[in-house]
Amino acid sequence: MQITTIQFSTDSSAVATIQTDCLIVALNTEQPIAEQLPELAEATQGFVQRMADAGELPRTAGKTVTLYHPTGLGADRLLITGTGKLNKMSDQVYQAIALGAGKALRDSQAVRAHCLIPRLEVAGRSPSWKIQQAALALDHSDYRYDLTKKPKDDAPPATTSVSFEDLEGAGAAVGRAGHIATGVRRCRMLGDLPPNICTPVYVAELAADLANDIEGLEVDVLDEDQMQALDMNALLAVGQGSVNPSRLVHLRWRGGSADQKPIAMVGKGVTFDTGGISIKPRELMEQMKFDMCGAASAIGTIESIARMGLELNVDCVVALVENMPDGKSYRPGDVITAMSGKTIEVQNTDAEGRMILADALTWTARNVEPDMMVDIATLTGACVVTFGHLATAVMTQDDELAGELLEAGLEAADRAWRLPLWDEYQPLIDSTFADMRNIGGSGAGSITAGCFLARFAEGQRWAHLDIAGSAWRWGKPESASGRPVGLLSNWLINKVA
Repeated sequence: MQITTIQFSTDSSAVATIQTDCLIVALNTEQPIAEQLPELAEATQGFVQRMADAGELPRTAGKTVTLYHPTGLGADRLLITGTGKLNKMSDQVYQAIALGAGKALRDSQAVRAHCLIPRLEVAGRSPSWKIQQAALALDHSDYRYDLTKKPKDDAPPATTSVSFEDLEGAGAAVGRAGHIATGVRRCRMLGDLPPNICTPVYVAELAADLANDIEGLEVDVLDEDQMQALDMNALLAVGQGSVNPSRLVHLRWRGGSADQKPIAMVGKGVTFDTGGISIKPRELMEQMKFDMCGAASAIGTIESIARMGLELNVDCVVALVENMPDGKSYRPGDVITAMSGKTIEVQNTDAEGRMILADALTWTARNVEPDMMVDIATLTGACVVTFGHLATAVMTQDDELAGELLEAGLEAADRAWRLPLWDEYQPLIDSTFADMRNIGGSGAGSITAGCFLARFAEGQRWAHLDIAGSAWRWGKPESASGRPVGLLSNWLINKVA
């Protein structure tokens, strides 16, 4: 399925002469308009300043007002977004400003826009950073799910193009933004699809289509018989209660040198999670279609970096299953021998993500032999209790890798925070009947899940990203967020910067 994003470009025309459907500006209420955008103040002959004096400009970051056929401008509309207090400006406030502007643009009849939001001062951020982040925010707000719900006849049109001032680094910034936006949309679309469509086989076929569409991207798909021959019993146990067969998908991008060891992303892809025999409560179970967002973000990221032709070798491995209650389902009390040879006592069939990742991590270490690998998973409700929906949890015993991921998240305004993986937590998953059990006690749920995965990443430079809170907002009628495609893309770009 082709993903269509906004087309971004640069334009060095004078503000007053730009011919566009919508001119987007960000204004604060603490300074005269002539100090913020002198060209705008002059072109509108003080009209915008009089609005400010009358208290008619939005004060809150991301709140907007739109003026139609503004005097003195070549644009058909002037969209003004508030900035909040200047002393509160941060990466996240800047993102909120651009997201608010994007929402107002998408709700209008405009299809083309010129964006001056990057004129804002953000401490420590370059013009190219501001352009890239504004572009990604505008594209994020433009996304509408329409695969099983067609828009109404009078629905506002999608935005087709947005231009930015031709500032230093602008050309590269809009190029990167377009490719990352494609990956974010891919991630959101896969997360939003209903589970009767987005099955393990569907995702595998989509991966094959991507490989056919993008030159240099290669794919292999393992079916259940092939995984059984490799003793991937932990992964297969989770899916054995479903009529939808499980799959392991391996996407390869070779943009680097032949002797460069690849970086691997391993994604959890539970296309629907009932909890299995340890069945979940009815409330919000429909949102368990989002339990494959780890796989979706890994696929979206490798699509982004492949389309931009990043000079790096990257592998994406996604484990795809459906966790259903059935007479053949795996049970609490079962002992499963994973691909690594380690045994797992199942105490909760709803702790299924770590089961499939156990075999996926083992398979990746053996077959990809990566320089480092990161798994991405909507793994624990405890992560949402800890961070809400603001941050991705990072767990690793590699301080350098942790620093890279945290910094990439800051750069992408896609924040993450580190949790410890101290050895003292490991006894919490010890078992009387197996090498380990698949849940810990009542505390430290996110960390003990990370400890479990660490046992299958021994000898590897590895990190675990728990995105249970950042991939979507629990209980809200919203789309998947597309996170952490921004973080992962920035991390990989930084590897060749």
